[in-house]
Amino acid sequence: MSFEGILIGFFAFIIIGIFHPIVIKTEYYFGKKTWPIFLILGIIFIIISIFINNTLISSMISITGFSCLWSIHEIIEQEERVKKGWFPKNPNKKN
Repeated sequence: MSFEGILIGFFAFIIIGIFHPIVIKTEYYFGKKTWPIFLILGIIFIIISIFINNTLISSMISITGFSCLWSIHEIIEQEERVKKGWFPKNPNKKN
């Protein structure tokens, strides 16, 4: 039996769950202008994952990379959610 697939699924669930508050806090404090950081980190993680021979570790790093890329979309959407009043707006952040 191989539990690698179950572990990859579990870690994907955890990594995606970790990125949810990261996106919310990043938009709250810095706005959507931080999207290039997510792009650079995503590309770096994906490239690193290519060179790792261990499937489990490579998968976790790749999932992290693609979560960074998906966060670009989510941080833009988060700004819209704040405008709709679904999330609090940072009163100290300049527009």
